[in-house]
Amino acid sequence: MDGIRIPSIKISDIDMRKCYFNPGCALSIYKPESGKKILDMLNKYFGPVQLHSICCHHDPKLPHGATIINNCAGCDRRFRSLYEGVQTISLWEVLDSIGNLSLPDHTELTVSVHDSCSYRPKPQVHAAVRNILRKMNMEIIDSKYSGTKSICCGDNFYPQLPIEKVTELQKKRAAQMPCQDVVVYCVSCIKSMTIGGKTPHHMADLVLNEETEPQETRIDVYHEALNQYIDEH
Repeated sequence: MDGIRIPSIKISDIDMRKCYFNPGCALSIYKPESGKKILDMLNKYFGPVQLHSICCHHDPKLPHGATIINNCAGCDRRFRSLYEGVQTISLWEVLDSIGNLSLPDHTELTVSVHDSCSYRPKPQVHAAVRNILRKMNMEIIDSKYSGTKSICCGDNFYPQLPIEKVTELQKKRAAQMPCQDVVVYCVSCIKSMTIGGKTPHHMADLVLNEETEPQETRIDVYHEALNQYIDEH
């Protein structure tokens, strides 16, 4: 995987008449209001972006040449690989490109970053995330396994592995983080870092100046809620 690189669409190539933001199922369950706040931010600083709320597991029903701005690595992977004519770019690349973006000050935080595994072949996303963190005045101390060498937080192994084994993997991954405070950009990673005894900070929460909430950490209950949302959207 370390040798594979997948480009995003260039921001200059985005057709703003066909530009959409999809919050993803996990963020929509975690904090439904955050998707609207981020959409408002995009419309204020970036351009006319429309909300797209069809789950990436279903036909997005979008015109050819549409671009989906996403905050979820799984959504990015599915939309760009499963549906012809749909292009993707991460929310973090878009926000990083905005010169006059107003961001909160998090000077008090020194963090490690856990990179989402489905974004592993997209170093441009890793760079954008860290650029945004530095713009918020945060110090970063990365783990040995980060960026294109990032390791799954453990969540993706459910339900293939028993919950007890997944929990072991979650704790092992969290222990690899040099800092107590760990930035994540996947809701599932919030759960894993919490289970591993770390203090997670989701990128959406940091940008919106909100506290990150672990919420439901029982992996079977959490995934049941995700599956129900996927079926309904």
